[in-house]
Amino acid sequence: MDHDGVPSTPRGFFRKFLEELSGVGKAIGVLTSGGDAQGMNAAVRAVVRMGIYAGAKVYFIYEGYQGMVDGGSNIVEADWESVSSILQVGGTIIGSARCKAFRTREGRLKAAHNLVQRGITNLCVIGGDGSLTGANIFREEWSGLLEELAHSGKINKEEVKKHGYLNVVGMVGSIDNDFCGTDMTIGTDSALHRIIEVVDAIMTTAQSHQRTFVLEVMGRHCGYLALVSALACGADWVFLPESPPEDGWQETMCIKLSENRARKKRLNIIIVAEGAIDAQNKPITSEQIKDLVVTQLGYDTRVTILGHVQRGGTPSAFDRILASRMGVEAVIALLQATPETPACVVSLSGNQAVRLPLMECVQMTQDVQKAMDERRFKDAVKLRGRSFEGNLNTYKRLAIKMPDSKIQKSGFNVAVINVGAPAAGMNAAVRSAVRFGISEGHKMYAVYDGFEGFAKGQIKEIGWSDVGGWTGQGGSILGTKRTLPGKYLEEIAEQMRTHSINALLIIGGFEAYLGLLELSTARGKHKEFCVPMVMVPATVSNNVPGSDFSIGADTALNTITDTCDRIKQSASGTKRRVFIIETMGGYCGYLANMGGLAAGADAAYIFEEPFDIRDLQANVEHLTEKMKTTIQRGLVLRNESCSENYTTDFIYQLYSEEGKGVFDCRKNVLGHMQQGGAPSPFDRNFGTKISARAMQWITWILKEAQGKGKKFVTDDSICVLGISKRTLVFQPVAELKKETDFEHRIPKQQWWLKLRPLMKILAKYKASLDVSDSGQLEHVLHGHEEPAAI
Repeated sequence: MDHDGVPSTPRGFFRKFLEELSGVGKAIGVLTSGGDAQGMNAAVRAVVRMGIYAGAKVYFIYEGYQGMVDGGSNIVEADWESVSSILQVGGTIIGSARCKAFRTREGRLKAAHNLVQRGITNLCVIGGDGSLTGANIFREEWSGLLEELAHSGKINKEEVKKHGYLNVVGMVGSIDNDFCGTDMTIGTDSALHRIIEVVDAIMTTAQSHQRTFVLEVMGRHCGYLALVSALACGADWVFLPESPPEDGWQETMCIKLSENRARKKRLNIIIVAEGAIDAQNKPITSEQIKDLVVTQLGYDTRVTILGHVQRGGTPSAFDRILASRMGVEAVIALLQATPETPACVVSLSGNQAVRLPLMECVQMTQDVQKAMDERRFKDAVKLRGRSFEGNLNTYKRLAIKMPDSKIQKSGFNVAVINVGAPAAGMNAAVRSAVRFGISEGHKMYAVYDGFEGFAKGQIKEIGWSDVGGWTGQGGSILGTKRTLPGKYLEEIAEQMRTHSINALLIIGGFEAYLGLLELSTARGKHKEFCVPMVMVPATVSNNVPGSDFSIGADTALNTITDTCDRIKQSASGTKRRVFIIETMGGYCGYLANMGGLAAGADAAYIFEEPFDIRDLQANVEHLTEKMKTTIQRGLVLRNESCSENYTTDFIYQLYSEEGKGVFDCRKNVLGHMQQGGAPSPFDRNFGTKISARAMQWITWILKEAQGKGKKFVTDDSICVLGISKRTLVFQPVAELKKETDFEHRIPKQQWWLKLRPLMKILAKYKASLDVSDSGQLEHVLHGHEEPAAI
């Protein structure tokens, strides 16, 4: 199946791939250390399965470094089935412990002895910066430790020669996202899920009683969780270790809270990181804040400390996919390592897996702490990375309204419209656009019910407080329709003239993209369309050309993953059952493929990779083999339009017939539940940031042309804003045309198809993985291009 650049698997290619990456004769030890984080199990599963797949032996090292020092039954060889059914489990099944002994040379000597006895010279460490630093010291001392062991007669000279060097690859598992060099650490997204679930629940009770809630979230040294959850729920105030409030903050905060109450806001939410400090490095506690609000304002105030809830629960789809990708990448890095390779960390930049030198990252992480200790807070924020700084600036811009007298009027009118099917996170994007626009001095207009509503004149000016509390709402509050503007061009032009609209922000899916193309074609006839227009992709299908992600896809993916978890659980009682699940997405296989990766599916049928009866037969045989093991259940995902004739019913009937006597079958069509629900933290945050960026562009382009009487007729004034690899880019729709398969409403090139073999390998199929992207060690950068990190 050589479709869209996905390599088929001729035996030769497969052999070459394994020769380059052969693990035969190698042994890998995997351990989790330090505080636990959701998604660690997904990483352990990926390391074990990828290692076994490449021919290596993989060992569990139980209880972190303590198990390595104690040896014995703490170091056990793992097999394929020992990591079954752990993908959806929080925490870590191999245990984690803080270990004093490993900090001493004697402890490390014992650990080295235990590893050499089993021939383990490759370590995969999943933990925070402390755990990774420890691993690096161990690596640097390795040959000395072996010499010492040989000297005392515990091992012979042969073993010293054979196991001469230790390779170390780290993955960062930490809910705080406090590690520099990586956009997201394993567990951060899940912790945000826990926080946002609580905030959403608290909001309803606070609304009823007009209360103020002070929420304390984790993050002793890093304010990431506090900042992003404040951004995602539109909190009134946030306290972070990296960016303490200015002196006199007590008064400023109280004024802000009372202003919000005066705007008919019935609740206030204040989020505090547990490590929050003031400009003098003195702690700011949640109780302190509560007392202040009660004494100064007399508001009914409650404190909620979230504590270890944030570490618990099932990992989100994002964390499972992240950890699976990192786990596979870590094994490849270990198998490619030479004695000269420095210890590295596999990490995420935008949506690309990268390798970074471990000590550079650790150094930078320690520099942040040093800057905070020395009260160089601006430096601390900068060192945290571009996305942290971006989040902070966006939060300040959207949470605190400047007095009208201080905002310089721009004289521009900007309209916001939702087009296509509803997607969770659309409302967060609208709120962000409206508030950003108002803060830039524009008059913001909301268009109701898509292009159809536009033509009928359903347009109203929308104010700052009109969009309060929108971030957590699913669906589309403005209303959205699939109708294209083509048949209403006259009317829409007239409405744009009537309300003198100077720019248009369209938030929607493939219909929004087609609508933008129609408007750009109509520029010749209607001068009203000669204004800057930008589209922000929002659709569960994730099929908009020009962007790797679209708002709403993450929420849909979580719905699919949760549902698959429940379905798999129902099968654990009745053994030998295979479930066939149909997902949405039109012709785009993103949801089926990524859902399959996150839920641990055996197969995912998608349109982009044509399949025939032989493939179906091979899948049935594969499941028949699987039923002979201890894992007696199967999960198969099918994209709704993957094949005209191999329908969900057909596949269900085929499996039922072929599996007679071995397994029975059930089918499930997930349907519109994938479009509904409260948006995930990722979608709220992504919607907020990308929409603010779109408004920034509109403002810049309008101000640039001000007073020049310039008409916007060039291609670059009508764009799609999206994430491409590692950066946010504006791409003219005219240029995206050639990258689009209009018949099937998908981009011709899709990045996630590269992850296809990953799912197959983890489900025990032979597949060839394209490792051309990996291998180069990069350096920790402070780039100037726009970060795509969320």
